[in-house]
Amino acid sequence: MSLSVRPQRRVLVTKINRSQSFAGVNSTADRPFRNLSPFTPTVSRKTGSRVSRMFSMSHKSPPPKVPQPNRLDEVYEALKKGLTAYLEVHQLELEKLSTQIRESKRNSRLLPLMLSPLLLQQVKSIERFLRRLEFHASKIDELYEAYCIQRRLRDGAHNMVKAYSTGSPGSREARESLAEASKGYKEYTENMCLLENELESQLGEFHVRMKGLAGFARLCAGDQYEIFMKYGRQRWKLRGRIEVNSKQVWDSEEMVFLPLVTEFLSIKVTELKSLANHVVVGNVSCETKDLFAALPQVVAVDINDLGTLKLSLEVTWNPFDKDDQPSAASTVNKASTVNKRFSTYNQSPPDTPSLREQAFYV
Repeated sequence: MSLSVRPQRRVLVTKINRSQSFAGVNSTADRPFRNLSPFTPTVSRKTGSRVSRMFSMSHKSPPPKVPQPNRLDEVYEALKKGLTAYLEVHQLELEKLSTQIRESKRNSRLLPLMLSPLLLQQVKSIERFLRRLEFHASKIDELYEAYCIQRRLRDGAHNMVKAYSTGSPGSREARESLAEASKGYKEYTENMCLLENELESQLGEFHVRMKGLAGFARLCAGDQYEIFMKYGRQRWKLRGRIEVNSKQVWDSEEMVFLPLVTEFLSIKVTELKSLANHVVVGNVSCETKDLFAALPQVVAVDINDLGTLKLSLEVTWNPFDKDDQPSAASTVNKASTVNKRFSTYNQSPPDTPSLREQAFYV
């Protein structure tokens, strides 16, 4: 997969094109986009490393002060596409298991006698998982529909404020109407911010795994690098060195980021030469909305201007941000045991959906 790069921060009208790698660009807006092919450098990690969950302060970020409806539309479309792909992948897995059950019933010699009950159990668990996905998609649709209603009301209040402001301000009724329209505009704006924050909390998790750097004769044995990733208030810093056998050793293996609506992933790579001589190789900012995908993706990021140094990452999206639940996509289409795959889907569907107890409709 190639991800096109992000536009300049807060400039949300620039069109982002889909590609086949996680191609980043420098934050300067006048530099052209680059599309890269994925690659997999050799990396070895220190033993005992584990997933980092370094969510700064609270789990959920505070509501924004100014809504970003255009950006939210882009994220919503990408999210719906990712959920649709997630459903399709697991439906195919369900059909595959159903075919195996039919074959086992037709000829018991094909599979052991103990396998058929386990397959039936797994089919039920996948069905529960699919129902949970469908519920999650319907909840997102409900939030987005409420957001669109508040946006239309806000646009109407804005037009009223503009009309009363340009007209003659003489009468008392006109001044009262202007104050009422301004009050409504402020209320609808606050509702949009709350709904935007609530929708952001339903985006799941990005599991980012470090795969290594590729330098095309730039990387040498003994070189040390520091990589600093910033995603809103979330941070991830890791250091690594290049070994004699061209392998790479990093002090951190994996990080979990909560997806954000209006923020972009910032990556800074620094070469550590000595105590007082650190060279910043590149500082790029990348789009993340195309990472809503059903299966893990190996993506590449251009670190410097010439593209001679690239960062390879493996990104897995989990539509649910549960600490105790692994990503279901990592188990699909892999040779694993029935019990191992069953544990992925062993989740009961949630209760009836409900919005926050706030007057979003007028």
